[in-house]
Amino acid sequence: MRAFPIVLLAVAGAALLPAAKNLEIYFIDVEGGQATLFVAPSGESMLVDTGWSGNNSRDANRIAAAAKHAGVKAIDYLLVTHFHEDHVGGVPQLAGKLPIRTFIDHGESVEHDQRAKELYNAYVEYRAKGNHILAKPGVTIPVKGLDVKVLTADGDEIENPLPGAGQANPLCAEDKLRAPDATENARSVGTLITFGNFRALDMGDLTWNKEHELVCPNNKVGTVDLYIVSHHGSDLSGSPAFVQGIHPHVAIMDNGARKGGSPSTWQTIHSSPGLEDIWQLHYSIAGGKDNNAPDTFIANTDEVGDQGNWIHVTVHPDGSFTVNNSRNKYSKTYGPRG
Repeated sequence: MRAFPIVLLAVAGAALLPAAKNLEIYFIDVEGGQATLFVAPSGESMLVDTGWSGNNSRDANRIAAAAKHAGVKAIDYLLVTHFHEDHVGGVPQLAGKLPIRTFIDHGESVEHDQRAKELYNAYVEYRAKGNHILAKPGVTIPVKGLDVKVLTADGDEIENPLPGAGQANPLCAEDKLRAPDATENARSVGTLITFGNFRALDMGDLTWNKEHELVCPNNKVGTVDLYIVSHHGSDLSGSPAFVQGIHPHVAIMDNGARKGGSPSTWQTIHSSPGLEDIWQLHYSIAGGKDNNAPDTFIANTDEVGDQGNWIHVTVHPDGSFTVNNSRNKYSKTYGPRG
């Protein structure tokens, strides 16, 4: 007779426990630049890049709208992958809308033309108002509730394979290297974001040869669940050796209507064994009907009258994740990999 109330108390106690929290990721449309917001189960936020400057604060407004949707009132960590205008240009305008507490970057810009100097100096002015982390391969960015590991920065990459990685990559022999890239793209801060068994890879605009060094002759990264497509889907990045090496389950491309979304790169991703879907922020005009995802998986299908729709990913504690298209409310859930 005494066991019954004990059971009731146990059930009631379980009902009072907080529900497991998710990782939320917002792929914000900044018209072919990048702005990706991660909100950890702890509530801490990390924004990767800020889109363009100008445009009546278009990109800063879109980031602020996504942050509001996520319940974020400050950017705890701003990771600037590199100092090109479509990635760092929006910092001053965003800082006027949301507090930015910690800035992460690879160090000084390697480009020194007038516009590059203006962008870098404007960024440094705002960086001085917060904390600063210099990104180096192997460094962990301390976002509470996530494991954010820097894989590449300032032209260098991790020396040793990550746990479980290190296997020979058979596609390396066919991977033809490109001319050396002396721009900021090759200096991109690339990160692996892990939440439980879920792994997302964001390499910024890292270019072909640097990607090659990361996965050839042995793959230092291993496989990922979500591939944030390098360089907006430009054909300067995303070799078959790299894409098939990381073996993504789902890819999300932050392309613009006329920026990124290269047909050859799209086909490389699309044909990667094990890939289930590609999602895109824009329909790629260069891609045509044969090199774009179905409209259901594209956040912005019209170049004229673009409303800045985002793609929202919810990652569940068991490693499954749901991708939602804010334009049409279509969503799809992907189970954890075995």
